[in-house]
Amino acid sequence: MLPAIGALIFLSFSSKKEAIEASVSSENKASLITVALDEEGDLNVVYPVLKKSYLGFKEAVGFKESRGDYKVINQFGYLGKYQFGKGTLALIGIYDSQEFLNNPELQEAAFYANASRNKWILRREIKKYSGKKLNDILITESGILAAAHLAGPGSVKKYLRSGGVQGFSDAFGTSIKYYLNKFKGYDTSFVSPNRKAKAKTANNFDDLLALGKA
Repeated sequence: MLPAIGALIFLSFSSKKEAIEASVSSENKASLITVALDEEGDLNVVYPVLKKSYLGFKEAVGFKESRGDYKVINQFGYLGKYQFGKGTLALIGIYDSQEFLNNPELQEAAFYANASRNKWILRREIKKYSGKKLNDILITESGILAAAHLAGPGSVKKYLRSGGVQGFSDAFGTSIKYYLNKFKGYDTSFVSPNRKAKAKTANNFDDLLALGKA
């Protein structure tokens, strides 16, 4: 295993605001993480402190998507640490790509908002399929949310409802099945389902809480 810098040490939060702030604070970094090859030969990041928490989940997804690089744009135009497409960003209220790339806090808020929206869309599938096996993979809420981040909630619905027959792979060949397996078993109960979720940063969070919109 190889040492690397970058694990966040917080295991739980009392609010979305705290989670977003901790996600981008350099003061909240542990001294190292480890990376290794997973069973399919892909680099896998291990956060010994975060383990299976919400932060462990999102950091693992971010590492898979971009090695945690907030500034990256891939050859297909996907942006930032979590490799968002512009269409998905628009759904959660983000329209300025340059601002998005330059604002790590906004990227963390976007990840939460997208997961929250997907959790609402897939709430029936999460209830129905969690704990069952499909194509020899244990289906969990976190796996479903990660697969929805990769392929969109509609594609995940089709995959689950078809018994794993109607699959999806992105331009790099990464499949729903792979994400369901790779990101299974994390505790994503922190994510509240919200059909109208928008990315809100800590800067305007107090105002939103006062209005009952956070």
